[in-house]
Amino acid sequence: MDIACKKKPEWLKSYFKKTNQLHNLKSILRANKLSTVCESAMCPNISECFSKNRAVFMIMGRRCTRNCAFCAVEKGAPLPLDPSEPERVARTALKMGLRYVVITSVTRDDLADGGADHFAKTIAATRRVIQGVAVEVLTPDFKGNEDALDTVLKEVPDVFNHNLETVRRLTPLVRDKGANYERSLKVLEYVRSRSKGIILKSGIMVGMGEEDEEVLEALRDLSEVGVDVVTIGQYLMPSSRHLPVARYVPPSQFEYYKEYGTSIGIKHVFAAPLVRSSYMAEEIIKNLSPRRCYGSQPCT
Repeated sequence: MDIACKKKPEWLKSYFKKTNQLHNLKSILRANKLSTVCESAMCPNISECFSKNRAVFMIMGRRCTRNCAFCAVEKGAPLPLDPSEPERVARTALKMGLRYVVITSVTRDDLADGGADHFAKTIAATRRVIQGVAVEVLTPDFKGNEDALDTVLKEVPDVFNHNLETVRRLTPLVRDKGANYERSLKVLEYVRSRSKGIILKSGIMVGMGEEDEEVLEALRDLSEVGVDVVTIGQYLMPSSRHLPVARYVPPSQFEYYKEYGTSIGIKHVFAAPLVRSSYMAEEIIKNLSPRRCYGSQPCT
């Protein structure tokens, strides 16, 4: 590890603040037996988001069937799907007063459809319970299964997010062997081809050993498949068992990534050290005016 990476720079420091709202939200989530990626992935923004009554629901359990070198989410044999979970997500989002709901999941390679039907049921339940709600999904790659992708897309999420995670060269080091840079691009390209009106989103982390030119290449690749929104944040090592931080990227370089991405046609690049996939998602998306359409159906 680079000696400079032994201590976080000032711009990366975040402070956990206990508030009544944070405690109340955790109590609601526990009472409804729901998980969040905010907690499972050790997000540095959890205090800020929970204090604002915001959270990203993580469905299909807490155990992931893949073992990515960067990720803090628990690995291991998953439990069977809980058919009551979609409704519990919807009712909890209603209780939280959410008008913008973000749903992600662990990867479930043990399921024939990767859990796509469970995603679809969660979207449908949320729409049924909360009138006029906007829904963003952050999905795994479903092994590139187009039928699984169609299952999710038929519920017409307002935003479809699938993360590239890292640059092409580092993918075998950073992501599980079940993941693939080209497959992720193809997933995004397929979603764009099937759903012209859905906002398409992806994200990468930096500080894993990539070169700046490789980040720009990733931005070009994402632009070419039609991604509208890209998030870029600093990788932080969750524990000594995870991939070490190779460098701390200064804020000025994140600004450069942002300027470059928008210059090649990406509508919005949210790039800063503490940015994560769903951080400030509602604020980013609200000005992009998602339209709802699927396949050959007209947009509304």
